[in-house]
Amino acid sequence: MEKIKKHSGIIKEFKEFISRGSVMDLAVGIIIGGAFTTIVNSLVKDIIMPFIGLLIGNINFSNLKIILTPASGDKAEAAILYGNFIQNVVNFLIVAFVVFILIKALNSFKKKKAEEPVSESEPTAIAEDIQLLTEIRDLLKK
Repeated sequence: MEKIKKHSGIIKEFKEFISRGSVMDLAVGIIIGGAFTTIVNSLVKDIIMPFIGLLIGNINFSNLKIILTPASGDKAEAAILYGNFIQNVVNFLIVAFVVFILIKALNSFKKKKAEEPVSESEPTAIAEDIQLLTEIRDLLKK
């Protein structure tokens, strides 16, 4: 019986976790991140890598490989595709740089928001709340 209560407690915690807004924000972030990754992959593969290959000497990075065993008959070629690895490193660096810029902008925005002066209506509203609570306390004492 105790195990059933323990499992129902876990299920209740899981439902609370799923219903939080942060989980939905995370799901949206993952979906947008996947779409962004597709764009970055295309940028690197179709624009950046051909340009870098041209600068280095007309090299196509997708063809760069070290052949371990050549193809023969039905046997496929075994090769280390280091050109694809270089392309994926460039992808990662671009994504990491964009995330860095986004976090930097977000932190800057939060810092400016924290430095904004408090409007004059807020202190009076707080003072009125304190005064009202003081009056309620005094009435309860009587």
